[in-house]
Amino acid sequence: MWRNLPLLVAFAVAVALGHRLAGETGAVGGATLVVLAWVLWDSWQSQRLAQWLRQFDSPPDLGGFWGELQYRMYQRLRRSDALTQDERGRLERFLQAIQASPNGVALLDDEDKIEWANNQLAAHLGLDSERDRAQRITFLVRHPDFVAYLNSGQYNEPVVLQGLGAGSRSVQVQLFPFNDLHRAGNKLLLTRDVTEQQRTDVMRRDFVANVSHELKTPLTVLKGFLETLRSLPLTDAERERFMQLMNEQAERMQHLVDDLLVLAKLESDSRQPEQDRLDMRVVVDALKSQAQALSSGRHTIAANACPLHLLGSQSELMSAFSNLVSNAVRYTPAGGMIRIEWMPTEQGGAALVVHDTGVGVAPEHIPRLTERFYRVDRARSRENGGTGLGLAIVKHALQRHSAELRIESREGLGSTFSAVFPPARVVQPALPQAAEPLATSA
Repeated sequence: MWRNLPLLVAFAVAVALGHRLAGETGAVGGATLVVLAWVLWDSWQSQRLAQWLRQFDSPPDLGGFWGELQYRMYQRLRRSDALTQDERGRLERFLQAIQASPNGVALLDDEDKIEWANNQLAAHLGLDSERDRAQRITFLVRHPDFVAYLNSGQYNEPVVLQGLGAGSRSVQVQLFPFNDLHRAGNKLLLTRDVTEQQRTDVMRRDFVANVSHELKTPLTVLKGFLETLRSLPLTDAERERFMQLMNEQAERMQHLVDDLLVLAKLESDSRQPEQDRLDMRVVVDALKSQAQALSSGRHTIAANACPLHLLGSQSELMSAFSNLVSNAVRYTPAGGMIRIEWMPTEQGGAALVVHDTGVGVAPEHIPRLTERFYRVDRARSRENGGTGLGLAIVKHALQRHSAELRIESREGLGSTFSAVFPPARVVQPALPQAAEPLATSA
């Protein structure tokens, strides 16, 4: 009521003044002029408010009813804007979290067009998350398994797309239909790179198959010998020969089990290796003695060591070094040479190098030499008593010491295996003292 007081006062004054000047006609005329002026002013105020709403710049200084309306609208719009900013911030954080996901995520509309996709999905399927927006997904991903999966409408299980990208990756894809407030038929597309998982599954299956095969062969031989001993009359010499052969097969299985246990321990032990201080001159002498014992005079064996010491687990490192030396003896024909060296590297570390003039390895086999049970020549490996696990043990033992195995080989000319250690593992020798003999791993 108080907001209309100026209008009422103006109306009363105009009526009184008009009545004094022209009687009743003047009073009506005065009232009409006041009302008309008020309507024009009110219209002007409403136009200013409408213009402000269209441009939403600085609020105008309005009075009366329109001023209060403008004030309340301004406050409501500010609250709405604050809520919008808050929701926008939450949405941006949510999208950033999806971008950080190792899995691919995309939203498809009811026509299977891409509404949004994170960078990981773009990498999995070879897309551009910005350029390909609003494109039909089947125009971009033409893999027949994906097209068939999308068209089937059966999305309870994922499908794996093989051979994607330059690296022939394997990507698992699954669709999840959903409806929103505006339309039905939307889909959530999820992708996951399963290349390493598939490779691990293959390695696990191969491992079980290889262990079964490696144990089956000596067990079959043992069973045959036992049946022969039980069913045939044998002389003492024949019986002794069979017992010796059975013992060889039993030792072969024992070596396999021992290597499996060593490898399992190296792979599963998450603790840092012990910090034993190894005098590598003593280690190299022990490795030379091991090589001479295995060689039985069939090879020329040389050794040399610089005075640098090595920090690490003595048992793990000696197991790795012993495998390198025994491999050199096994695969070097009689009359060949084996050289064992401990030397500094240009990077400030040091390396144990085992060089032989043996049969060598073709280039295509070198990347796989450290795989479990991988053999270049299976028949020759078994003949020489190898289990196929030696270089896998070497690789894992060195990895636990931040070291690496480098392999150089030429078929028919020999091989060089280098266990290269970083500077943090190499120390200067302590004060001179009597060196104690170091036992080697079998």
